[in-house]
Amino acid sequence: MEESSPIDLSSCCQSCGACCGYSANWPRFSIESDEELAAIPEALVNDRQSGMRCEGNRCSALQGDIGKATACGIYAVRPEVCRTCMPGDAECAMARRKFGLPAIEAS
Repeated sequence: MEESSPIDLSSCCQSCGACCGYSANWPRFSIESDEELAAIPEALVNDRQSGMRCEGNRCSALQGDIGKATACGIYAVRPEVCRTCMPGDAECAMARRKFGLPAIEAS
């Protein structure tokens, strides 16, 4: 049986981006303060003011190609739902499956 090489958790998000393209309902606002919401550029907030604007299922702040090289255009002020999605957790695994990416083994 062939063993897969371990995934570097410190940089796996920059080579993935699946969680940012999973669903237009995913990048929602939940517990952000008014100050935190005000820091997100208005052009990236959806019409209902309930989350990030998406193009299809892809967050408008996502830059790059999912599964290759990605970055968040508003990383420092990203919503709480983005901050809590961690490499290898259930949400990460679900998003990676959608794009046919291998699961990350969280340690």
